[in-house]
Amino acid sequence: MASPMRSLLADPDRYLQSFRLFLERSTEHQCMQEFVERQLPGVIASIGSGKSTINVLSVGGGAGEMDLQILSKIRARYPGATINNDVIEPSADQISKYKERVAQASNLENINFTWHKETAYEYESRMKAEKKTKKWDFIHMIQMLYYVRDIPATIRYFHSLLESQAKLLIILVSGKSGWETLWKKYGSSFPLEDLCSYVSSADLPRMLDSAGLKYQLYELPSRMDITSCFIEGDKEGELLLDFLTETLDFAKTAPPELKRQLMEDLRKPGCSENRDGKVFFNNNLSVTVIEP
Repeated sequence: MASPMRSLLADPDRYLQSFRLFLERSTEHQCMQEFVERQLPGVIASIGSGKSTINVLSVGGGAGEMDLQILSKIRARYPGATINNDVIEPSADQISKYKERVAQASNLENINFTWHKETAYEYESRMKAEKKTKKWDFIHMIQMLYYVRDIPATIRYFHSLLESQAKLLIILVSGKSGWETLWKKYGSSFPLEDLCSYVSSADLPRMLDSAGLKYQLYELPSRMDITSCFIEGDKEGELLLDFLTETLDFAKTAPPELKRQLMEDLRKPGCSENRDGKVFFNNNLSVTVIEP
């Protein structure tokens, strides 16, 4: 009998709910902010040298939280320059939140925003059809390569758009995270759509080495409180389980044995750490900065 399990992406509202709860319960954005504060100034140190205009491309910009922090660092490094920030984002809801954020921000003088409501693949196809090859000084892809069909081809395409001093920055879950443990063991049991693939920083070096690209890696420690996942019937716990498994109503639709094993593994050191009566999932991220 076919499993009643369905991909979480089949219900965009529940996906967004679970994603927002994930951001609330995890240090996802905090660890990225720390990277932006400490390491990003070094990464962008020469991207705008001698330029009056700096072109930045955000691939999968979401609601813009991280984008605006990145832009403020670029602006601080090149105070006189005009920054053209293009955003590729397929979700209309995320774009409207991004626009609200821009409208409320007070420190965005000299920054021009253009939004493209499309996927990375649609953007690439459109640019090729229009025979355009706009070059960029900084391109970033934050937590978006999971939603790309051909990851090496996508990286190659956007890498080909870099100016001579530019950088391509990719953030993914770390190969040393609980996600990697979970996906390796259970990936084939989850009802994954074509839309999403399990990829971590462990997969990137092979792709980049075979393309002959130079890059640097940074590990970002992060964690998520998943204690509520172990409270039977807890609504937020069920939402987090959906997010962890990319499965709609995992707690209610997963075969009992799969659920039992997964819940057991979620508590183990490969996935999580038990501290002060709470369970913290290893949500470590990894940053890859690729040279032109």
